[in-house]
Amino acid sequence: MFQLTGKEKVTVIGSGVSGFSAALCASKRFPSVFLSDQGVVDDRIKERAREAGIAWEEGGHSERAWQSDLVVVSSGIPPTAYPVLEAHKRGLALISEADFVFPWLHAKLIGVSGSNGKTTTTALLAHLLREGGYEAEAAGNIGAPLADFVGRELDFLVVELSSFQLHWSQGLRLAGALLTNLAPDHIDWHGSFEAYVAAKMKLFSFLSRQGWGILQYGDVESLAKLKVAPTLHCLTWEEKSAGPGDILLTSTDAWQVEEEGFKKLFQREVLSLPGKHNFENAAMASAAANLIGLDALDITRGLLSFHSLPHRCEVVGDKSGLRFVDDSKGTNVAATVTALSSLDGPKVILLGGKGKGEDYLPLALAVQKEARYAVLYGVEAPAIAKALKEAGYARFEITEDLSGAFPKALERARPGDTILLSPACTSWDQYPNYKERGRHFRRLVEAISHGKGDE
Repeated sequence: MFQLTGKEKVTVIGSGVSGFSAALCASKRFPSVFLSDQGVVDDRIKERAREAGIAWEEGGHSERAWQSDLVVVSSGIPPTAYPVLEAHKRGLALISEADFVFPWLHAKLIGVSGSNGKTTTTALLAHLLREGGYEAEAAGNIGAPLADFVGRELDFLVVELSSFQLHWSQGLRLAGALLTNLAPDHIDWHGSFEAYVAAKMKLFSFLSRQGWGILQYGDVESLAKLKVAPTLHCLTWEEKSAGPGDILLTSTDAWQVEEEGFKKLFQREVLSLPGKHNFENAAMASAAANLIGLDALDITRGLLSFHSLPHRCEVVGDKSGLRFVDDSKGTNVAATVTALSSLDGPKVILLGGKGKGEDYLPLALAVQKEARYAVLYGVEAPAIAKALKEAGYARFEITEDLSGAFPKALERARPGDTILLSPACTSWDQYPNYKERGRHFRRLVEAISHGKGDE
C-alpha cells in the first residue's frame, strides 16, 4: 500500500462525480493535482475545477498526466485500460479512489456489495441507524462519493461498493460487511464470473479483527479461497441450516438465531418494499443494525418510515386494473429474474438495452414461467429473442425502443396484470443511465393515466 507524504504530484484519471470529488479532496492536501479524462469533461466540472485551481484535460491522456508521483484511478476503469497500463509501464504508484480518501474518513465503515439489492440495503441500513440515533450516512456507489465525507465526524458511513471498486481496493478497513447475493454480472469488465466473484469476496478481507460479515447461506462456499476467517452471519430460509448468529426468514417474519432460541427482528408486514428480494435486503440491513445495537422496536420503526428507492421495483402507477412497476435498475439477468419471481401475479415484461455479455437462458426460463408476454427493444433484443425461442417461449415481439414497446405491452396486458420494466440490460444504447430510462417509463405511464399518447 502506497504511503502518502503530502508532497506528491497527483493525477486523477476520470472526471466523473467520484473522480472530481477525489481531485477536489487532493487539491486541499497536495501541491499539484491534475485531472485527466479520455472523454469530455462536463462544463460544470470544468468550472468547479477552475475555482479549486485544478488543472484538467479531456479527449485523451497527455504526457502531463504521467508527470506525477501518484495516479488515482476511478473505479469504473478496467485494469486493461490504457491509463492503467501506462501507469504500470512508467512505474507510477496506482491507487483507487476509495483507498486514496480512506485515511481522512472519520467514521466506522460498513461495506455493502452484491449483484443485486446493494443500493437498497445500503440506503436502508443508513436509514435504520439514523432512526436509531446514530450519525450515519450512505456513500459510495449509491451516489455520494466517499471523498464528499472527508473530514465529517460520523458514527457510521454505510458504503455501497461495486465489484469495480473492490477490484481496485487494497487498504480499506471495515467494521462490518454485507454481501446481498451473487449472480453473473459485469463479465465483460472482469473477464469471467470467477474473477467477478473474487472481487466481491474481497469485501470480507477488509474486515477489522472485531468486524462481522453478513451473506447468503448459499454464498459461503465462495469464501473458501479467501485467507481470512471473519465472524459470519448467514441468511437462510431453512431452519435446519440456521446456526447461532444467523438470520432465518419465514413467510411472515425475520428472526435472529441465538443460542437459547430465536429473536424476532421484524414482521414482514411492516415492510413497504415489494418482493421476496426486498424482504432479504431488509433482513440483512436489520441484522446489521441489531449487531450495532438497535433493538426490534428501533428496527420496526425504521422500516415503517423507509420508502422504496426510485427505479427499483417501484410501483409508479395503477390504471384500469393494471399495475406499472419501474425496475429500470434491473440491469442484469439475475436482477430481472428476481423481479419476475418476487412480484405476485401475471406480468407483461419490457426487456432490452445494451448487454453485459451474459447468458440469456436463465432469463428466458424465468420469462417462460412468470410472464404472460414480453416486449423486447434495443440492441440486445435479437439475442434475448433467440434465448426465448430456445426455451420454447413464443409470446413476444420486438420493437425499436421503449416508446414503441410500451403500447405493445398495454395491448397484451389484462386487468390484474403488472407491466414491468426490468430490462436485464444497461440503458447505454438509448439513454445516458438507468434513471433516465426509468423516468421515461414513468412519463409513459402518466401519459396513459391522462388519456394521452407518448410525450
